[in-house]
Amino acid sequence: MRRFLAFALALLAAAAAAQERPNAALLIAKPELEDGNFSRTVLLVTQTESGETVGVILNRPTGRKHPRTHEVLYFGGPVMREVQIAVFRSADAPRAPAFHVLRDVYLSMHPRNIDALLSGDARNHRLYSGFAGWAPGQLEAEMERDSWYVLPASEALLFRDSTEGMWEELLEKARGGRTAAAPRMARLDQRARSRALRADRRIIPQPVMSKSSAARSPRESKSVY
Repeated sequence: MRRFLAFALALLAAAAAAQERPNAALLIAKPELEDGNFSRTVLLVTQTESGETVGVILNRPTGRKHPRTHEVLYFGGPVMREVQIAVFRSADAPRAPAFHVLRDVYLSMHPRNIDALLSGDARNHRLYSGFAGWAPGQLEAEMERDSWYVLPASEALLFRDSTEGMWEELLEKARGGRTAAAPRMARLDQRARSRALRADRRIIPQPVMSKSSAARSPRESKSVY
């Protein structure tokens, strides 16, 4: 529990530093990814200054509703499942720490931000239970194993009314994009592709690989979270 709490506090501190610069991408699970937590998923992810990557699964509504507002809760990921996360629109920077993921769009687990959203009349947000997290090097290792497609995030996608069919749509887009829009990337070998992806940190978060982090199990390492 202390590790989880320390990790949450570190994320809040990182979010405070990340409010100025939008930094997000979509991860699209490849069909070969058999991890039950992430099979056929679409994730919104952002990266902290210290190299951790955090995000939420966009396309897994739970069927449960928030007891206060009765809005649908989404499964955000396997880390700290009891914690509420919000992705929300705001023309102004939130008063409490939040990740600035897109222009006027933020991600936060801070109770002050969550309470403000739940108390307001506008439904300008989406709520998640839990989140996904990678220590420095973990996501890069998965990219090396070719587990994910990467696409730019958009506000329209984050707040679309229904997430049904989202994975299939983006999977087709990612496959077509690799063939038509990025033939140079498709010709690169795995090592060269990794270097090219790391070069564009504004769109594709790529933590720095280390031998110690590569040995941890992806996304749920108790030694990290």
